[in-house]
Amino acid sequence: MGRTIVTTGNYTAAEAAKYSRVQVVAAYPITPQTTIVERLAKIIEDGELKAKYVRVESEHSAMAACIGASAAGARTFTATSSHGLLYMHEMLHWTSMMRLPIVMCVVNRALGPWNIHVDHNDSISQRDTGWIQFYVEDNQEIFDTTIQAYRISEESLLPSMICMDGFILSHTAQPLELPKQEDVDDFIPHDFNRHLLLDVDNPMTIGSLNMDGSEGEDVPSYMEHRYFAHKSMEGVSTALKRADEDFKRKFGRSYSGSLQEYRCDDAEVVMVSMGTLAAQARMAVDELRNNGYKVGSVKLRVFRPFPSEELRELGERVRAFAVLDRNISYGSGGAAFTETKAALYGMKQQPLVLGFIAGLGGRDITPVHQKTILEETVRTLEHGEVKQEERWFDLKKEVQ
Repeated sequence: MGRTIVTTGNYTAAEAAKYSRVQVVAAYPITPQTTIVERLAKIIEDGELKAKYVRVESEHSAMAACIGASAAGARTFTATSSHGLLYMHEMLHWTSMMRLPIVMCVVNRALGPWNIHVDHNDSISQRDTGWIQFYVEDNQEIFDTTIQAYRISEESLLPSMICMDGFILSHTAQPLELPKQEDVDDFIPHDFNRHLLLDVDNPMTIGSLNMDGSEGEDVPSYMEHRYFAHKSMEGVSTALKRADEDFKRKFGRSYSGSLQEYRCDDAEVVMVSMGTLAAQARMAVDELRNNGYKVGSVKLRVFRPFPSEELRELGERVRAFAVLDRNISYGSGGAAFTETKAALYGMKQQPLVLGFIAGLGGRDITPVHQKTILEETVRTLEHGEVKQEERWFDLKKEVQ
């Protein structure tokens, strides 16, 4: 066994990068992420990690530096938040299409107008960039998921982002169990196979012009590149299950793959949520269970690839889902809500799916709020009338 310390979510992310033996860190500061890269700068300066720290002039440049380092065979790490993540957006597409296993921590923060508190629109806005997306609920999961992400990314040749709620996790100190370094080295060895590697003795052009394939079969085609990345993303769920099983055998902790169920065996109504909201949901479920309600909760640990198959299996057993989103896709609804509806489409016994938008810009959400949402879903199910599938929860006033 290793040792236990008490530290913040941001310092936890830095420790995870250190234990993963990253070789290049390229970073630019932004609240509330800044102390991740500050901590890594000190770790590298003090000689605790043999790595190159690249100070850049922007988040766009940070990802560009990680792309170059990863293409040269280095294990790379960066971190950002909010508007910084948006500034990276172009390079996120380049990363996934070059099939580079970069891992990045995203500290979720609301977007404009200016707000430094949490919601998930920054990372949800990147859901189609080809990155694996994890959403974590506590500091231990930040550490463990980062370790697992390197294993999964290096197997699938796709990048990963670890998303944590700004301030709620990033600046909150919790106990953190640190493993032995040799155990992490055994779990994510450095001698992984790469299909793309810059080599001065074997020069090549990468990330260059990629046309529609009409030039002939011997010319690389844009559509085929997208297809192979998509097929790799579809295989991530299987890779994650294997990694999680191996992780449990070595470290004694498991996160049940992409979807974590809680008290769902006989549940009729289940709440779906991500991040720290999932931890609170379990408290609401326990209280309602004590009052005779057959309710449960599900944590979406992975948003991309979306766990459609696992949700459909659960949908065979439950009558209704209450999906709680800390994001909004204007004109469509919460992202997890719309994805859940799509995943359940066409089932013989179609469960009721209600969506709730809450907590934007750091608006407080408590277990009492989640209990109210579950109770409302139970009432809707019993009365058989759905007047509105998507509800904005806890608005201060109705906008006429």
